[in-house]
Amino acid sequence: MARYIGPKARVSRRLGVNIWGTNGETIALDRRPYPPGDHGRTRRRGNVSEYLLQLQEKQKARFSYGLSERQFRNLYEEANRRTGVTGENMLQFLELRLDNVVYRAGWAATRPQARQFTSHGHINVNGRRVNVPSYRLRKGDVVELRPKARDLIVVRHNLEVLDRTPPAWMDSGDGGQQVTVRDLPLREQIDIPVREQLIVELYSK
Repeated sequence: MARYIGPKARVSRRLGVNIWGTNGETIALDRRPYPPGDHGRTRRRGNVSEYLLQLQEKQKARFSYGLSERQFRNLYEEANRRTGVTGENMLQFLELRLDNVVYRAGWAATRPQARQFTSHGHINVNGRRVNVPSYRLRKGDVVELRPKARDLIVVRHNLEVLDRTPPAWMDSGDGGQQVTVRDLPLREQIDIPVREQLIVELYSK
C-alpha cells in the first residue's frame, strides 16, 4: 500500500517540515526542532552530502502527496518523457491527482483525509463517481462533492473552519462544493516547499 501509517511527527522532524499539516507535527517540530533518534541533537547539520539533500527533497514530495516509492519513480519517468521541464512536469502531475484537488478545494483538512474521501466514493468528476485517489484530472474537469458527502459533518466543518482558498488554476463554485480545473498548474502556483531539481538530479544518476 502507498499509504504511510507510521509515526508522522518522526518523519516531519527528520525532514524539517510539517509534511501532513497536522497540529501534532507542528507541536513536535516546535518542542524538538532536531532529527529523531538518540543522536538527533548532536547530528551534524553543516556538512550534509549532496545525496542526502536530494533524498530529503524526494521524501518530502513523496510523503506529502502520499505515494509509494514505485509510484513516485513511475511518475518521474513519465514526467521525464514529457516535453518541458521534468521537475515542473512532475509537480504538475502530483497537483492534478484527484485526492490533491479535494485537499486544495478545502473539503479535507489533510491529503490523507482527502485520499479517504475519494476512496470512499464521495467525489464526482464530470458527473460520474470516481474513487481512485491517483486519478489525474485534465483541463476543464469539474470535481464536486456527491449529495450525501455535502451533509457530512467533517466536510461542513472543513469548509467553514479551514476557509481554504483554491489555487489560481482552480475555479470554485456551488458554494465551494464544486471546483473546475481552469488550467494546468504552473510552478509559481504550487506552494509545496520542494526543490524539484534535486529530485530530478537524484533519479537521473
